Amino acid sequence: MRAASRPHARRCAGALLGVLAALPLAGAADDRVVFPDRVQQGAMVIGKVPPGSQVTHAGRTLRVTGYGSVVLGVGRDEAGPVQVSVTRPDGSREPVAIQVLARDWPVQRVDGVPPATVDPPPAVAERIRREQAQVSAARVRDDARADFAQPFIRPVEGRISGRFGRARVYNGKPGSPHSGMDIAAPTGTPIRAPAPGIVTFAAPDLYLTGGTLLLDHGHGISSNFLHMSRIDVAVGDRVEQGQVLGAVGATGRATGPHLHWGMSWFDVRIDPQLVLERAP
Repeated sequence: MRAASRPHARRCAGALLGVLAALPLAGAADDRVVFPDRVQQGAMVIGKVPPGSQVTHAGRTLRVTGYGSVVLGVGRDEAGPVQVSVTRPDGSREPVAIQVLARDWPVQRVDGVPPATVDPPPAVAERIRREQAQVSAARVRDDARADFAQPFIRPVEGRISGRFGRARVYNGKPGSPHSGMDIAAPTGTPIRAPAPGIVTFAAPDLYLTGGTLLLDHGHGISSNFLHMSRIDVAVGDRVEQGQVLGAVGATGRATGPHLHWGMSWFDVRIDPQLVLERAP
């Protein structure tokens, strides 16, 4: 084989040195802080920081994985910018400001809802308050598990009959914005875990939400499944992605069989559709 000319050899050597220079040195610490520049309202935001960093946002110290991932949620009405403070292990600090893109929130009218669920009498209102407090208490969990980091799947296939964030009017009376995704499916359709997690709450008959289940994905990220006709798992169970959690129903405040799938970062509601669309 003919030897390469000297100019060609020098060009190849120079290109190789350029590639090698762009690669991190073996064993070198990666001190980059990487967050998206902009996100939509309702987003789950995953960032990367040097392992061992301290990260704070909205008065909360965020848990950091051993490989430097952190997660937070952006609420429906967040105007932004979202402020995050990162302190590296060497003490240097880097502020992060994430722009929040506003979304349009159409009004959705839901008629035919049982009147007592829209304007409940005092005794029922107290029951609702007590039940909602129990669900909220399950959302404070902050496990080190990073089940949230993998791509999510839809728990049920079907027509999306209600979207996150839409202003709701029940029987002509304004209600709270919709906090999740409604998927229409026949009663008895299996509900599968969208990602791995630990069951932190399970109740068959809450007044507004009927059969209700919470699945914790770690670092404050959780899924909730409402109006279930059947629950097949128990509090404390570890479930894997795709495992059957129970079945679709029309329990609680519902006009027909469907699954309400909601997601939260602690007490911040986030949009499951955006989580599904997140690039791996």
